[in-house]
Amino acid sequence: MPRAARSELPAAAGEGHLVFLDVLRVLIISMVIIHHAGQAYGPTGGFWPVQDAATSEWFRPFYTVNVYTVNAAVGLGMLFLIAGYFTPASDGRKGPRRFLRERWTRIGIPLVVFVLAVNIPLAYLASGRPEPWTFITGLYGDAWQGAYFHLWFLGHLLIYTAVYALWAGRRRSRATAVPAAGGGESRELLPPPGHAALVGFAAVLIVVTWIIRWWFPVDSWVPLFFVVPAEPANLAQYVSLFTLGIVAYRNHWFTRIPRAVGLLWLAMGFLATVAIFSLQAFNLWFTLTATGGFGWPSLVRVSLETLVCIGLSVGLIVLFREAWHRSQRLLAAMATASYAAYILHVYIVVGLQVAVLQYPWPAGVKFLAVAVAGVALSFGIGHFSPTVPGLGLVLGTRKERPPAAGGTSAAHPA
Repeated sequence: MPRAARSELPAAAGEGHLVFLDVLRVLIISMVIIHHAGQAYGPTGGFWPVQDAATSEWFRPFYTVNVYTVNAAVGLGMLFLIAGYFTPASDGRKGPRRFLRERWTRIGIPLVVFVLAVNIPLAYLASGRPEPWTFITGLYGDAWQGAYFHLWFLGHLLIYTAVYALWAGRRRSRATAVPAAGGGESRELLPPPGHAALVGFAAVLIVVTWIIRWWFPVDSWVPLFFVVPAEPANLAQYVSLFTLGIVAYRNHWFTRIPRAVGLLWLAMGFLATVAIFSLQAFNLWFTLTATGGFGWPSLVRVSLETLVCIGLSVGLIVLFREAWHRSQRLLAAMATASYAAYILHVYIVVGLQVAVLQYPWPAGVKFLAVAVAGVALSFGIGHFSPTVPGLGLVLGTRKERPPAAGGTSAAHPA
């Protein structure tokens, strides 16, 4: 491990605007939109409200591989990693009260509005309008998935950021009560993770996830704290990546990870992905892997998914860091709109899939049309939402007014 570097900056000091994180956010959200755009056109697995008569077997390998590897590991995993990275700066700049208030405005209000006013009515109609108590108990028995849909991510994000704010507040209180020796803010940065640290993290995550899957296999959901859907099979990954994002910000890891480390782990993540495709291509995926249980097939699957997650997460950060150094107006606008695009995209994609049901187009043509229009409309509406009265509040994109001078919301050092 490289020798720790001395930093004369506060822990919350920023690294400037990191353009490569904008690129990653836009690509991840676009990948999620494109993934859902194809759900109506093939044997994609899982429930989807639209099933078109135009189907193609070409979609089978993409979905059977990506549902729990690329999308769950790299997609959602990296979103939690990036969300964790931005959390300390926001909390340190705004202070705990303003931070939590704005987190509720940005995450909590859209979550409540869409769950209660959109998702639950849609789920009620789709289930044939059963008796209200039967409907509610059915939602709870299904871990509220019918109420949240894809917005369970927001519920987790709200919980994780609230826990961090409480922890950071207690940390600041202890620092105020017992000032650091010398009264300075300087501290030593932890060295960026090298090969040994990444191997150790991967090993621990593999073991913990494998043990959890003894009782909770993949796609087994529970109501976390009785109100938020959670998939225990991937929960350790999401929580650990959000936490590592916080640590990465405080130690500037994203800009300090050596290029050689990132590229090697990018290759490892790519090889793990190729291994998964190969197992499926030779019809060995369901023979040599399992969604859960004590046996070695479950361990094989966990190991491959973890290597995809860590390898591509570290590797893509370094790759895009080296490739992207200058922002562009379109990229910046899409990155800003990515949060609203994630919220809106399912409703937009489903609407587009319904709109093209009547046309006798091949499945591939419909998929391309829905994917392109879905990406454009999701980011476009998200971009213009702050200018539409009420829409910015519903989507969490309304710009917050800066606190008055001398107010109680002044930023605190993290």
